[in-house]
Amino acid sequence: MFVDEAKILVKAGNGGNGCVAFRREKFVPRGGPSGGDGGHGGSIYLEANPNDNTLLRYRYNREFKADRGRHGEGSNCTGHSGDDMILQVPVGTLVFDADSGETMADLAVPGQRVLVAQGGRGGRGNQNFAKPWHQAPREHEDGHPGVERHLRLELRLLADVGLVGFPNAGKSTLISVISAARPKIANYPFTTLEPNLGVVNADGGSGSEGRDIGRTYVVADLPGLIEGAHEGAGLGIRFLRHVERTRLLVHLIDTSDASDADPIHSFEVIVGELRAFSESLAEKPMMVVATKLDATTERTRLEALRAFCSERGLEFHAISAATGEGVRELVRSIADALDKIPKAAPEAAGDGQRISHENPGDTSTAHFENL
Repeated sequence: MFVDEAKILVKAGNGGNGCVAFRREKFVPRGGPSGGDGGHGGSIYLEANPNDNTLLRYRYNREFKADRGRHGEGSNCTGHSGDDMILQVPVGTLVFDADSGETMADLAVPGQRVLVAQGGRGGRGNQNFAKPWHQAPREHEDGHPGVERHLRLELRLLADVGLVGFPNAGKSTLISVISAARPKIANYPFTTLEPNLGVVNADGGSGSEGRDIGRTYVVADLPGLIEGAHEGAGLGIRFLRHVERTRLLVHLIDTSDASDADPIHSFEVIVGELRAFSESLAEKPMMVVATKLDATTERTRLEALRAFCSERGLEFHAISAATGEGVRELVRSIADALDKIPKAAPEAAGDGQRISHENPGDTSTAHFENL
């Protein structure tokens, strides 16, 4: 099951209380205070795991609490600190504070880790309050509470190319031909109910004995859009977030005899839905592909679409995924286009982010800083 959104509660461990104790030991006169400090509470981290591709594990298990710190003991023994908790999420997960809506982290790099809930600091025992004028203190500190947060996790797939278009435009067939992905393919609308990813080898292992795999890129096949998708028609636009990270959009349009739709109108509808979701999405570099060439005998609409793309300065291809006609040229043209489009740096490109506190026990002063 593909799950790309989840809401969870994280609660870091509380710090242990400091201890009030006095050393009374044979042959040790004036032993004095010996209360140990409490241990620190465990913190909670999120880590990007390249082996995960869904947030399913957080759909039913939504509360995560780290261990608390143990209380201090006599003989100046400090309490044991609570163990940290590391929650694995797919690469490409955005982390939001559900209460404020603030973006806390973008886990776009495998192994990247972010601290989302700081454990509470342990309280001080009475040994810390001894002074020359106050040699038998009975003061101690309680442990500070750990940070508690409601988080919203949103997965955005990491792909170089996004396939968009109307249902039954041939997106799933194309990705199954150019990659090892095996999406469901059938002759009815909305066959694809969730995004599919495929890795494409553009150069076909041109090196000696196939050891040099050449240029590769990742393609995302999205469920089909229809007019009014931004208002909830069909499957809506909830999956469009998965092409926000892509560098190139490939718009597939059915120009076969079986379709009576105007391909130019189909193009304008999809672009309108992209713009309704995000203006930046509609401005991404785009390539237009006419599909099902093997089932196209009347090519008037095909040539009209070609002329329309030429006027707009859009690269145009006509293919048949069933027979392979034009597919290899399309794959290499996509690779050539990607070579000219720089990769966008992730928002958090370092080792991660952490939440720091000027006072670990004061949860109101939390702020973020890059490691």
